[in-house]
Amino acid sequence: MTIDNHIDNEIYDRLGGTWWDEDNPLNVLHGSFTPGRLAYFREVLERTGRDPAGLRALDVGCGGGFLAEEFARLGCQVVGVDPSRVSIATARRHATSSDLKIEYVVASGEHLPLESAFFDLAYCCDVLEHVADVELVIRESARVLKPGGLYLFDTINHTAASQIFAISLLQKWRLTRVIDTDLHNWDMFITPSELGAHLRRHRLSLDEIVGLGPRASMARLLRYYVQQRLGRITFGELSRRMNVGQVDRTDISYMGYATKANATDTDGGTATATDTTSAPPAPS
Repeated sequence: MTIDNHIDNEIYDRLGGTWWDEDNPLNVLHGSFTPGRLAYFREVLERTGRDPAGLRALDVGCGGGFLAEEFARLGCQVVGVDPSRVSIATARRHATSSDLKIEYVVASGEHLPLESAFFDLAYCCDVLEHVADVELVIRESARVLKPGGLYLFDTINHTAASQIFAISLLQKWRLTRVIDTDLHNWDMFITPSELGAHLRRHRLSLDEIVGLGPRASMARLLRYYVQQRLGRITFGELSRRMNVGQVDRTDISYMGYATKANATDTDGGTATATDTTSAPPAPS
């Protein structure tokens, strides 16, 4: 997405060649984050009566392709979008080696070179807190969704708890920080009410928000972070030990889904399409 001067989004080019390497800090987003997110998203698809086989799915900010590959294995026709050419190249290589057919496009979430009302679902994970224009990313995601399509997401809440955990613990404290750079800026974190307002402005009805976070105890987490910092466990193992998934609290991070309104589900009668001039998904 658009690079903000307050956070180090260039890391996705510097380290993007080895997303799938257990010793890469970016692999923290895979070990238990990927299965934790996917378990909830699969439950949402089942609850809403959607068979993933054949659904057109858009991965906004796909990185190295962690979730894109999981949705492809569910039978979805996946298009992954990311502004990092290095990350996209890595995602393409890994999909090929895994015998998965996924279209990958180098582009930002603020300007999707994709056809309007084309996708059955779009998902945006670990992205919204990194972008300079959340409103534009959501507007573009809504534009490419079909009426009735699902928007799946997760992001970090803007609270005192998230400042302690995501900034102090994971980013600032020498013995526990995951990487020596600023991946996040607390001022860019988003409350559920703020996100809900963005969604409503673009005909996305917020259906549910649940907590997303580690299910290991704080004492165990501190020990795991120190072990990783000392080189005793890999980043991938750190992620698995965190046991990330659905939790009761939403004050650190949360996930959920919204549904795009049908053409007649507006106060003013039939809705007008926002844009129909964009190109179809680009080939990989």
